Amino acid sequence: MKALLLEGKDQPLQVKTIADPLLKAGMVQVRIKAAAINHRDLWITKGQYAGIKYPIILGSDGAGTIVKISKDVPATHLGMQVIINPSFNWGEEEDTQGKEFKILGLPDNGTLAELVNVPMEQVYPMPEHLTFAQAAALPLAGLTAYRALLTRARTRGAEKVLVTGIGGGVALFALQFAIKLGCEVWVTTGTEAKLKRAIAMGATGGGNYKELGWAKELLKKAGNFDVIIDGAGGAGFADLIDLAAPGGRIAIYGGTAGNIESVSPQKIFWKQLSILGCTMGSPSDFHNMLRFINTHQIVPVIDEVFPFEEADQAFAKMAAGTQVGKLVIEI
Repeated sequence: MKALLLEGKDQPLQVKTIADPLLKAGMVQVRIKAAAINHRDLWITKGQYAGIKYPIILGSDGAGTIVKISKDVPATHLGMQVIINPSFNWGEEEDTQGKEFKILGLPDNGTLAELVNVPMEQVYPMPEHLTFAQAAALPLAGLTAYRALLTRARTRGAEKVLVTGIGGGVALFALQFAIKLGCEVWVTTGTEAKLKRAIAMGATGGGNYKELGWAKELLKKAGNFDVIIDGAGGAGFADLIDLAAPGGRIAIYGGTAGNIESVSPQKIFWKQLSILGCTMGSPSDFHNMLRFINTHQIVPVIDEVFPFEEADQAFAKMAAGTQVGKLVIEI
C-alpha cells in the first residue's frame, strides 16, 4: 500500500510503498478514502509530543470502506462505509480515560495511508448525509467538541456560550453544536474574516483577541457567559475567568497558547466557577456525538481538500493558522 511516512523530526512526509498491515483477531481493514489532520499531527512532526517514534504514519481521522475482516468479525461488516473513532482503550470509567488509553496515529500507524487496521469496535457507520471528505473531518474534533460542550460543561439550550479561537476544527464543531442546542453563541478570533464567517454560521458576535482590551469590550457587548469552550490556555485564560458568569463552566481541551498564568484563585472560588479539563471522549461520547450529527444533519466545515501527494501543503497551512475548518487529504 501507499502511505505518508514521517521518518524524523521536521522531515517532510514521504509517499512510500510499504507492506499492507497484517490483520489481527477482532480487527477490520479500512480502505481510507479521505483523512483529516489535526494539531496533534503537526506537533508530532515538530517533535513536540510525548512518545514519538519513527517512522510513523500519522492521522487520527479517517473515513472509508471495510475491505477485509478477521475471522471473528461478523461478515456484515464487510463493505461498510465507516468512520473511525480514534479514541482507543478509553477504559471503564466515563469520567476519565484509563491507563491504556491511546489515540490513533501514534503509537499505532494512522489514517494517512491507503489501508489501516483497527479494532472492530472503533468503526461506526458513516453518516449518510456526508461525503467521505466531510466524514473524515468529523471524528477527533467532533468528539472533543461534544465532550467539552455537552458531557463536561453540560450545556443546555438558551445558555450563553463563548467559543474561543474560532477557525479550528474543535471550535467550529462547538459553535455548530451550541447553535443546534439553541444557545446564544459568541466567539473569539484573531481575524475579522474568521469572525464574519462565524457570524454567517449563526454566531451572535465576538471579539478579536489580538486587540488590546478585547475582553472588556466583549463583556460590554455580550455580558457574562454561562459556558466557555477554550482550546488555547495561555495568558488569555485570565480574561476568560472575568468573562465567565457566576456559577459558569469553562471547559478546556487544548493549550496552543501555552501555560496558564496570572489567574486569580479568588475570582474562581468567589464566582463558584467550574474549570473542566477535556481530552477526546469515551465510546458513549462518540456514539452520542454521531447521533447528534445525524439528528441535526450537521455538515463539518472543510477549509480545503488536498491530494495525497500534497499533504505537506496541508501541514504548512495548519502551521500558518489561516484555515477556517478542517484540512482534508484525499487518499
